[in-house]
Amino acid sequence: MKLKATVSRDACKARKAHFNAPSHLRAKIMSATLSKDLRAKYSVREIPIRVDDEVMIMRGNFKEREGKVTQCYRKKWRIHIERVTRDKVNGQSVAVGIHPSKVVITKIKLDKDRKALLDRKNKATKSKADA
Repeated sequence: MKLKATVSRDACKARKAHFNAPSHLRAKIMSATLSKDLRAKYSVREIPIRVDDEVMIMRGNFKEREGKVTQCYRKKWRIHIERVTRDKVNGQSVAVGIHPSKVVITKIKLDKDRKALLDRKNKATKSKADA
């Protein structure tokens, strides 16, 4: 039985919607989990990643590296982190793209919008726990 008339369960359509998503939806999809201490502090599991957040890479060749996010490349679904680079053949250094799901946010850049987002998510989780 179909739960929502507006949402398809077809994998082909789901992939198409994901990879053709507009930029404002990509920002939300490009979320990263919070570290254990931040998760305990804010009672939130993940938030959309943004420039100036400090992250730790958990998977891949650059595992255990920490740094600040310098760019969120929404078109390619990748983030660039300072000091995570690769040298090209001509000697030039280029940033390596890391998928946001492979990092953990260790320090959040807070502003009023981000604080409101955390409060909103926290209220939602508390209301679910009470129910």
